[in-house]
Amino acid sequence: MKIEKGSKLVMIGDSVTDVGRTRPIGEGLFDALGKGYVSNIDALLTTAYPAHNIRVINQGCGGNTVRDLKSRWKEDVLDLKPDWLSIMIGINDVWRQFDLPRQPECHVYPEEYGAILEELVGGTQPSLKGLVLMSPYFIEPNKSDTMRARMDCYGSIAKAVAQRNGAIFVDTQAAFDAALEHHHATSLAWDRIHPNQAGHMIITRAFLKAIEFSW
Repeated sequence: MKIEKGSKLVMIGDSVTDVGRTRPIGEGLFDALGKGYVSNIDALLTTAYPAHNIRVINQGCGGNTVRDLKSRWKEDVLDLKPDWLSIMIGINDVWRQFDLPRQPECHVYPEEYGAILEELVGGTQPSLKGLVLMSPYFIEPNKSDTMRARMDCYGSIAKAVAQRNGAIFVDTQAAFDAALEHHHATSLAWDRIHPNQAGHMIITRAFLKAIEFSW
């Protein structure tokens, strides 16, 4: 597995990462890591690699765009001095263009999304042992759907940023697409964004595969 013994892994993102984690630092007892993929990853790393003592911290925040990540980056990432960092952001950057179309001030368009993500990743990567960048997704099998097509655009931007900075890229959209060959979208997420436990496990497996986790 790529994550070394004794590493601190900080996972940051929006509500899909958050899922009720503790404030201000998502770490500790009693569902402090939330009830989503971050908690799953922590549990599986702990049980499959007990000697590694990997410390997982959840810094997800519901509703966040990449702008919001930038505003809290020092406090929620840099000050925690992670060895490994995982970022999944972009869903709200796209979603606000569709559910709040008359409020352009909260829309984050592709050029801005890519520029901020590049700034955050490029400025942080040198201080890390490893960095994972996960694509945003929309649990919709019709790739011609307007929001799905836009989300794929942002996923491509995230992939390009990962490649330029030597980060591990996790294609969460591809992971959901594989499941959608057998399941309806609403069986994984009622709104095609916020996953149920099966949906969170799809993200979990995609992440673990990327870091070469051995079951």
